[in-house]
Amino acid sequence: MHFILRGFSEVTGFRIFAFEGVATDRTRTPFTVRTDLALARRYGIRLQELPLLCRAVLERCHLGGEKRTFSYTEEDMRLYADDAAARAEAARQRKPPRRPATEQARNSG
Repeated sequence: MHFILRGFSEVTGFRIFAFEGVATDRTRTPFTVRTDLALARRYGIRLQELPLLCRAVLERCHLGGEKRTFSYTEEDMRLYADDAAARAEAARQRKPPRRPATEQARNSG
């Protein structure tokens, strides 16, 4: 099954994303994923990232059962923030790019 974002609504500090699950036989099933906006801000998750993160919840948690409503939990957010921090640190640890030869010549003379 793959999931298509259909929109979202906001209810008192929560954003609720509406998805449509499309099965291989083309049947469509509605799903929702709720996320706490205050927690998202606390973990440094931008609003633009939430739809994909919520779709990942569906891909991971929907196993063909009857459940149609899910939550992007604080634990999910913590794991995402930890992973993002590790990626940022790895990027900082990489060797800095070499300066182009023209800059080196200008600076040495």
